[in-house]
Amino acid sequence: MQFDDQGDLDTSQVDDRRGIPGGKVAIGGGAVGLLAVLLAVVLGVDPQLMGLSSGGAGTSSGARTDGQVQQSCKKGADANVRQDCRITAVTNSLQEFWGTELPRRTKTAYKPAQTVLFTDRVSTACGPATSAVGPFYCPGDQKAYFDLGFFDELSTRFGAKGGPFAESYVVAHEYGHHLQTLLGTMQKVGSDRQGANSASVRLELQADCYAGVWAHHATTTAQASTGRPLIAALTDQDIAQGLDAAAAVGDDRIQKQATGRINPEAWTHGSSDQRKAWFTTGYRSGDLAQCDTFSGKI
Repeated sequence: MQFDDQGDLDTSQVDDRRGIPGGKVAIGGGAVGLLAVLLAVVLGVDPQLMGLSSGGAGTSSGARTDGQVQQSCKKGADANVRQDCRITAVTNSLQEFWGTELPRRTKTAYKPAQTVLFTDRVSTACGPATSAVGPFYCPGDQKAYFDLGFFDELSTRFGAKGGPFAESYVVAHEYGHHLQTLLGTMQKVGSDRQGANSASVRLELQADCYAGVWAHHATTTAQASTGRPLIAALTDQDIAQGLDAAAAVGDDRIQKQATGRINPEAWTHGSSDQRKAWFTTGYRSGDLAQCDTFSGKI
């Protein structure tokens, strides 16, 4: 994965709260069982949906802060050498693409989201959460939250090979949930949050597909400021990293690791094969319309 060295990084799209106390939270290292943590850790909608956070809708951390990202991430060259700058660049690319594609294909205006980087714990409009829940998107404040330590756990805990595009896939998946919020798809979940054919699984697989659609167009989405794509190159190896990460966080693989058993009735995100398949559908087609996971078989 290569970024345009002279591309511009827009750090206003990132709220860097690393090292800033996130407030009191209801869960911690021993407050939930291993299986509950493993099931919630991976690319969820938000911790509150899984019952792993507490606090009202008004619990948020307030104004955006300026941290390391604002000081260190200026150009695409920085994204080629720093993880936090890479997450910034992927955020920029996603918003550049969806800002044009969403209204063109759906007549729905795109409202920019924000990436929040935090350490250990964070307060959100969906309630306080710890890094134990992994990356998540909060519909209440329309922000995607990441403790960058998760990307190490993606390899050490979940067995993914890792790599820059594995991280990019995770970010793109969370921004898929932002699209679902804007399109009104999030409301389809309701109380149907568990099971192989549940609305929750369909929501997650659609977010995987949206991530693939972005990946298809990433190297042709030009920055308004430079006229060139911020992501200069994606190789087959990069896409393989994304597919490997998708497989690593399939419900069946997580359950097998945690309990030695596979129980489809408890699925919330879909199997490894399903996650890979829907990312591939989006990537090969590049077509938002191909991501309808709510109709027919998944």
